[in-house]
Amino acid sequence: MTTNPAERLVDLLDLEQIEVNIFRGRSPQESLQRVFGGQVAGQALVAAARTTEGDRPVHSLHAYFLRPGRPGVPIVYQVERVRDGRSFTTRRVTAVQQGRTIFNLTASFHKPEQGSFEHQLPPAREVPDPESLPTVTEEIREHLGALPEQLERMARRQPFDIRYVDRLRWTPAEVKDAEPRSAVWMRAVGPLGDDPVVHTCALTYASDMTLLDAVRIPVEPLWGPRSFDIASLDHAMWFHRPFRADEWFLYDQESPIATGGRGLARGRIYDREGRLLVSVVQEGLFRAL
Repeated sequence: MTTNPAERLVDLLDLEQIEVNIFRGRSPQESLQRVFGGQVAGQALVAAARTTEGDRPVHSLHAYFLRPGRPGVPIVYQVERVRDGRSFTTRRVTAVQQGRTIFNLTASFHKPEQGSFEHQLPPAREVPDPESLPTVTEEIREHLGALPEQLERMARRQPFDIRYVDRLRWTPAEVKDAEPRSAVWMRAVGPLGDDPVVHTCALTYASDMTLLDAVRIPVEPLWGPRSFDIASLDHAMWFHRPFRADEWFLYDQESPIATGGRGLARGRIYDREGRLLVSVVQEGLFRAL
């Protein structure tokens, strides 16, 4: 039985093909109310990639979370081959669980080309190296002492090492007047192999882990009792450069607006040299508990 969290993530992304354009993914039995959205997005992208020739990396995805998925129940991914052009390939994926559509994704794949120019904005600020920062688990233990059993189990199964650039805020006084911005260093806790599709889908999984935190930062501490039930509504990503999800990447996050029960968050993912790898936008629904 696989016990390494990174290996478990690779296994989770290894879908079973049950027809030409139909795949089945496992959904682990977790102590959560709903299936983690990053898992569904990552698995759906695997299904889309499995129906391409493999010579065109994904350059964008746009997804909608339609219904909460049930932990422990397999998810079937049905792929529609929308377009196979000379440079671009488009796939639409529908995720079905117990006969109900829970998720839709459209992904576009692009044959690599030599661009005539390049530019990018640099990271918004200088940040310390990840090695100098505590892991999120260490920060929580420092504040709480021994972790509650549920958090301890989650920490042991966590496939990504997460380190917040700014120390976690624990009290309403620390939260007061805080800007809706956050940044975390992340990387898989173990090797993910050499398949670029696995790295892309693993990073898609990780992109849903902390992004909506930026919406909550001015309202309440990120850890401890929550005032809101949070559900992802939609998720979009643009992949700019090749990367490895088992090497450190900086996830810079901000929330430009929260209104009408919905909060929008934007993320930019950089490598250690400051090269922009991926752009992310996500909207979530925030309902008071």
